[in-house]
Amino acid sequence: MKAKKRVPLKFLEEENDLSQQVEAIRRQFNKRSLEEDGGEQDEEESILSSKRFDESDVSSLSVRALAEAGYLQMTRVQDATLSACLEGKDALVKARTGTGKSVAFLLPAIETVLKASSSKIVQRVLPVYVLIICPTRELASQIAAEANVLLKYHEGIGVQTLVGGTRFKVDQKHLESDPCQIIVATPGRLLDHIENKSGLSVRLMGLKMLILDEADHLLDLGFRKDMEKIVDCLPRQRQSLLFSATIPKEVRRISQLVLKREHAYINKVGVGCLETHAKVKQFYYVAPHEQHFQIVHHLIKSHISQVLGYKVIVFCTTAMMTSLMFSLLREMKLKVREIHSKKPQSYRTRISEEFKESKELILITSDVSARGMNYPDVTLVIQVGIPSDREQYVHRLGRTGRQGKEGEGILLLAPWEEYFMDDIKDLPIEKCPLPHFDPEAKAKMEDSVKKIDTSVKEAAYHAWLGYYNSINEIGRDKTSLVELANRFSQSICLEKPPALFRKTAIKMGLKGIPGIRIRK
Repeated sequence: MKAKKRVPLKFLEEENDLSQQVEAIRRQFNKRSLEEDGGEQDEEESILSSKRFDESDVSSLSVRALAEAGYLQMTRVQDATLSACLEGKDALVKARTGTGKSVAFLLPAIETVLKASSSKIVQRVLPVYVLIICPTRELASQIAAEANVLLKYHEGIGVQTLVGGTRFKVDQKHLESDPCQIIVATPGRLLDHIENKSGLSVRLMGLKMLILDEADHLLDLGFRKDMEKIVDCLPRQRQSLLFSATIPKEVRRISQLVLKREHAYINKVGVGCLETHAKVKQFYYVAPHEQHFQIVHHLIKSHISQVLGYKVIVFCTTAMMTSLMFSLLREMKLKVREIHSKKPQSYRTRISEEFKESKELILITSDVSARGMNYPDVTLVIQVGIPSDREQYVHRLGRTGRQGKEGEGILLLAPWEEYFMDDIKDLPIEKCPLPHFDPEAKAKMEDSVKKIDTSVKEAAYHAWLGYYNSINEIGRDKTSLVELANRFSQSICLEKPPALFRKTAIKMGLKGIPGIRIRK
């Protein structure tokens, strides 16, 4: 199937009133909507359908904004979902990230606002007609930015985000001074506004459409109770859309709460829609934890030497392990950035945008970036330590090999984590022999580790112990686990294992275990 030519984009240079983030989203549209080379593409591997947006029932103003961004042809997900959504049906949509699902629900959302706004009923306050709930701040910001692109020619329609990491009173001020009809929110901050009677509850009484994006991840993060409270505060006469890459039991339960019984079910992760992980070269290494830093450095250096325009994501198990990995690789003179939950929202947004636009950069991250985020042209994903489950492995891997491009994924496990391979034994993943490191390389690594701030290493130790203590499947008793943790402590050049607060040790079931130090 031959790709369409791009729409000329000179007009973008003249648009100075849009934010840098919106410009980044627009460039992302251009990259992922149309094939650069105009060559042939396998029908089954293409995410594009044969249908164009100007053939749909969406507003001509939305179509104009899409066309100017070079976004002419629908993806398969958009083609499959738009009709049902525009007809006002509730829908449960199974779709992968990177397949255009945000636009699939944003276009019907805009149509809903247009229809509701045309009503002649006088409103005392401007209602929130569309509420979009997603699991992370980064994804909320990305969705809002995409909405702003689509709203370019729709005067009087606004979108705002409500996410953690910003001051509550600042949110309130923005809601009061610049009312909007579309809100993109994370569950915790949204519930704060509802329970604090900030005025948002009254505006939500006019809600026409509820959208849950990345529903499986929302539930993975423990938001089920928050979601139940939020839904209980919303009007029942509304349209609801639920998007999820997987449909486990928890998602089915929440769908029963959110969706009408006669909702549509649309599955675009099936036959004719190849999974990303099946097209990515996958390898894994098994090595003691104390060798992991050396191996990650080696893998990245090797990749950089072979790939022009490299773009690497390294996933770590916790925020503090992310901070340690970042500090070490920066000390080793690699071009790295970090994103994790302990960083302020403004910092995370800035780094996320920098990585999207970069050509040669390494991002060290926790699972903040595992789902939903569209980072174009990632060439390598490294996962350090055991993922929480198969789905997490697949979603992390899904950051590379997008839009039919080549990608590579590497999983690095300790010997006692190798049982995880049973969970992904059906995937095309190959075990690799460990690289050999000469004494000079080992000495250089040790010198770099010694230069890292002690507080960073101590926090990483505590996080390591907390993470692995929570995984029952590793088959280690508490004594063995502490022995492994203390070996990890030695490997990062700490004189002695950091002490735990007594309350923490008791809560973790580690009080009295040999090798555990209690803070006095």
